[in-house]
Amino acid sequence: MDMLIRLENVHTFYDGEKNSTLKGITLSIGAGEMVCVMGPNGAGKTTLLETINGILPSTGRVEVFGRDARRHGPEIRKDIGYMLQAKTFPEDTPYLVRDVVLMGRFGKIGMLRRPGRNDWNAARDAARFMEVDHLWDRPIGKLSGGQTQRVLLARLLAKNPRILLLDEPYSNLDCRAVEDVSRKICTLHTRNKLTTVMVIHDTAHVPDICDRILLLKDGRLIGDAHPDVMLPSRTFRDAFAEA
Repeated sequence: MDMLIRLENVHTFYDGEKNSTLKGITLSIGAGEMVCVMGPNGAGKTTLLETINGILPSTGRVEVFGRDARRHGPEIRKDIGYMLQAKTFPEDTPYLVRDVVLMGRFGKIGMLRRPGRNDWNAARDAARFMEVDHLWDRPIGKLSGGQTQRVLLARLLAKNPRILLLDEPYSNLDCRAVEDVSRKICTLHTRNKLTTVMVIHDTAHVPDICDRILLLKDGRLIGDAHPDVMLPSRTFRDAFAEA
């Protein structure tokens, strides 16, 4: 298995802070794996995604696609789809669904290049796959939480990434929307043979196809195992009981 993501003794810092948020993280994630990142609040879960994405200063070794993520961040990010925590848009947001999905292409073509037919086709295909093509001309601020998440996933898909980094994609969604978005994420992961790293906070949201759970606490990696091993473990229970 090709290792697409490698971290060795990584300490990650936010600007102006002397103490690292991530502390001595060492891990590898292979091509095609689905990995869930869990841990109590403040454990460093989002920081881990930002470190992989090469957007935070760090020490140690961070490699993505075999390249230094800090030196080659812009090039690496062309093949990474990164979705921030679930959000809603104000009702008067001046973008239609088609505009938001097409934004996924800018990571490939650059902000200054005019989208061509291939870009529009990729955006439309992504919207169709995520079952939001019927919302193509709707304002993004008029959608439900589940619809908005599917539009944002379509934006990632339009980019044609090799890696997905998803930060709590189920937060603020009702049960039906969680099931819908989870099904789409799993189908997208399997169909496109992606490597997916996903932060979640609820054990009920761990997909059946998840290969590993990374357990973080206080910026340290304290567990790395298959869900069948990790979830019932004392290490997992203690991480949250002591938070």
